[in-house]
Amino acid sequence: MLRQDYNRVDPKRRHVDYRKQQFADPAYKETEYPHRLNFYETPPTADITLEQFEQWAIDRLRILAELEACSFRNKTPAETATHMKPLLDKYLRLDSNSSASSKLFSERQKDHYSHFILRLAFASTEDLRRRFSRVETMLFRLRLSEDGGRERNAFIQSLNLDWEPATDEERTKYSAELTATAGLKKGGEEETYFKVDWERVPELVEARRVFLRAGQAFVPSKELPSMVAAQFTQRLDRALELTARALPRLDEDDRLAPILEHLSKNFITPDASFGASGSGPAVPGAEITARSIDALSSHFPLCMQNLHRSLRRDAHLKHYGRLQYTLFLKGIGLNLEECLVFWRSAFHKVTDDTFNKEYRYNVRHSYGDVGGDSIRRGGGYSPFSCQKILTEHPPGPGEAHGCPYRHFNLENLTALLQGVGISDRAVLQGVKEDKDNQKFHMACNRVFEYVHKNELKKAKDENLMSASQLETIVHPNEYFRRSYLLKNLGKANQSDDVKMEGS
Repeated sequence: MLRQDYNRVDPKRRHVDYRKQQFADPAYKETEYPHRLNFYETPPTADITLEQFEQWAIDRLRILAELEACSFRNKTPAETATHMKPLLDKYLRLDSNSSASSKLFSERQKDHYSHFILRLAFASTEDLRRRFSRVETMLFRLRLSEDGGRERNAFIQSLNLDWEPATDEERTKYSAELTATAGLKKGGEEETYFKVDWERVPELVEARRVFLRAGQAFVPSKELPSMVAAQFTQRLDRALELTARALPRLDEDDRLAPILEHLSKNFITPDASFGASGSGPAVPGAEITARSIDALSSHFPLCMQNLHRSLRRDAHLKHYGRLQYTLFLKGIGLNLEECLVFWRSAFHKVTDDTFNKEYRYNVRHSYGDVGGDSIRRGGGYSPFSCQKILTEHPPGPGEAHGCPYRHFNLENLTALLQGVGISDRAVLQGVKEDKDNQKFHMACNRVFEYVHKNELKKAKDENLMSASQLETIVHPNEYFRRSYLLKNLGKANQSDDVKMEGS
């Protein structure tokens, strides 16, 4: 029976006519780019060099990282567009058809390829997929808003989106509601409307910019960019899921896998470039040892000061508190040996045997001293960024991790600020307003500017620090770094700028 199976002809191959196949159209054709914008639905197929593969991905990564930093810094769309223009012109230029540029094809090819390369790099985990989708949508929105009306409409028409135009009868029946929704002064007939399922335009529903009836949203044509951006996000999210399933097949190519792994590890904001190695001091001239942590804690952001104070008070921290604080200490330059000394002395209420059994391994694992091969090769885990602290593992009862500006109530937050020497009423009121508006980064930077107001003035007046070193802080380790440098102006080499990976 087994021999019979081996000798059977595969029915799928029985009717193949290879004489006809050799003259068939090729499966892969050179991609054309009739429009500036792209939904990235068709993977690129032309050959490029390995150098182009890596450099194009790095250039796009610079743009995405900077866009993410703009969102952390609460920049308005106009401020973001102004900030991003020179960077886009340098790293990911994309001219319109009306520009008559001779480089349209090469620019759009680079944009096309770089998107798919990073899609491969950031499809491996849900967190990376979510971040990649968010910042790619930000880039798409930025480009869509800058496109000329004629080119934008041509691009939208090319998408063949299944949007049903509202009938004349519907426009007449709901004239008052449509007019109020669209903000028109005269009648709803001045605007064209499209009907879509309300779930496809959640942002417009939330902002009450559409009229809802029987599960359908009547969207005025002026809101088409929002609908297109929502479609872009939905399709990209689905594509990322499919890419994640196909990733195991990439392991066969030992040229691409290391590049993609490197890119995914460096999907960080410019102010968050603190590697996983923890091999040296985060600032020049700083002595980072277990014994010096108490003195250095005056340079810590409030989240880490709270962890340090809780640890000294209770001689203990729960799991996520230990993890957040260990990685922060690693990021400021505390090596593994000194970190173990620090935690052993801090947990002075437990025996050596208990410490070795319950806590020692986790510290070593954070540094990559133990664990899987990928953990060890990567040097363990990187310090948590503000965004990660704000959005993941909110603290529960008896836990001290998280962001005080977000996770503390106002009374406890005020008490903590006063406990670390912040008593200025204007600052406390500003922090309250920032917290109410969910601008937690702004609250942290407000406190930083108050604590370092004299040093910041000197640094600006005497040009002792570069512009990027004085931008909004979006990472706890950058808070420490900048605080130490400011308090020790003239003692360290101020030319050491904070740069994004690869810059």
